[in-house]
Amino acid sequence: MTPGRGGVADVRADRAEYSTREDARAWGLARLREAGLDAREAWVEADLLLRHAAGLTREETLLRPSAPLGDEAGEAYAALIARRAAGWPSAYLTGRCEFCGLLLDVDPRVLIPRPETERLVEVAVAALAARPAPLIVDVGTGSGAIALALTHLLPGARAVATDLSDGALAVARANAGRLGLAGRIIWRRGDALDALAGVVPPAGADAICANPPYVPTADLAALAREIREHEPRGALDGGPDGLAVHRRIVGAAAPYLRPGGLLVLETSALGQQARAVAALIGAEGTFAPAEIVRDYAGLDRVVVAARLASFNGGVPADPPPAITISTPARGAAGRGDAP
Repeated sequence: MTPGRGGVADVRADRAEYSTREDARAWGLARLREAGLDAREAWVEADLLLRHAAGLTREETLLRPSAPLGDEAGEAYAALIARRAAGWPSAYLTGRCEFCGLLLDVDPRVLIPRPETERLVEVAVAALAARPAPLIVDVGTGSGAIALALTHLLPGARAVATDLSDGALAVARANAGRLGLAGRIIWRRGDALDALAGVVPPAGADAICANPPYVPTADLAALAREIREHEPRGALDGGPDGLAVHRRIVGAAAPYLRPGGLLVLETSALGQQARAVAALIGAEGTFAPAEIVRDYAGLDRVVVAARLASFNGGVPADPPPAITISTPARGAAGRGDAP
């Protein structure tokens, strides 16, 4: 199938080209390569979609590659390959995405969680591990990925998760219920930090975490097709310089954090965005100097800063507690930069 033919009927017509699991994977890989995916991505996604269509585990596909593929599974697989070749993300086709060891339901109402965001979770967990019952705010929760991962990894943690989208909150709530974490997370609809009034106690939260939209508006057209055409624009568009939402969060965060509470923000690894966010934090006068943490590709990815114990007119009066964050020691996570 060439990209120009691209239709479900076209791919189904080629169903006779394979009868075994192994042949089906090779067929799907070839179609995805023709659609423009690189060799590794095409193999991974062809295998994923095959397992989803046939209800197989990874072990089953590896141990019995020559087993026949039934007609129903074969037709379902052909349809999935057609949609993936037409630009649909595999995570939306399967309805699932793994994040920090949790299997999350996802659909076009939410951004697909990325491996890069796991670094933000690691930073927050390392900084909060010694606190027995931290209260964490997740701004722009989407599928609930950050709030769910943090409450899962920090057994005493509670979270407040916000999003402007009712659809996203519905997905997040469903994920929390399925994972048994619903009782530890409060969900609120609102833009940026607007939803926190009356929810975060006067003493403040231990951390505010966010993966805000950070793609400059002018760069949206250059995103990969599956992102540009299918993922929610509101979770991607960061305004003219990609920092519109970061500015709002940085400017409003301090009153919702307890002294020593952390602001943890993901940024694009392109350009100097992490440094720009660190400068925004420094200009507020309510935080200690921000630290920039690299992801496993060695790229600046997460900005973290502690709220000062007290401040007066932007002049710090007390030093914040030290933040200790490990430096990445393994190789690249595999995607490079991603929204």
